[in-house]
Amino acid sequence: MTSDRLALDRARRRLLDIKESIHAINRHLSGRTSGELDADLIARLAFERLLEIVSEASRHLPDGWKAEHASIPWRQVADLGNSLRHAYQRIELQPLWDIYERELEPLERAVDAMLAAHPPMEESL
Repeated sequence: MTSDRLALDRARRRLLDIKESIHAINRHLSGRTSGELDADLIARLAFERLLEIVSEASRHLPDGWKAEHASIPWRQVADLGNSLRHAYQRIELQPLWDIYERELEPLERAVDAMLAAHPPMEESL
């Protein structure tokens, strides 16, 4: 397998990780309020962990792919993971809830567009 193919496969896997995490967040939080989430420590921790996965996966996407979707604040997506890991005791729920309500859908659309624009490479015979 060529290094180009390996890099493409890794980047596509990271996109799928983001997509799967967004779907899990949506399944997990659908029909809930931020107050309900705040009262459920395990649910909140699951939400935060899924956001960490989104953040970490975003760090491994090619810069050129991210540039094609400049409306996504990629630096902030990446930085969110640092906050969740290192400032966990100071994380307020409302900014995370805002991400859920406003930013995950555009991010998923960008991920879908990247997956469509960068299909898997075919095997050479």
